[in-house]
Amino acid sequence: MKNKLKVLRAERDMTQADLADSLMVSRQTINAIEKGKFDPSLPLAFKISKLFELPIEQIFDDSEID
Repeated sequence: MKNKLKVLRAERDMTQADLADSLMVSRQTINAIEKGKFDPSLPLAFKISKLFELPIEQIFDDSEID
């Protein structure tokens, strides 16, 4: 699943470690999500949405899912 996490994080001058700490996950998890190697759980997606104050649909692109 594609996402805008890296862009949103960069716009806010956050490191992967900063974001990981805010979401209470590992930096490796953030890295895997940014690279599309890992899809976040629904609760984590909601946390990300709340943190960036954006709807989930504006962060994650599910157009590849049928």
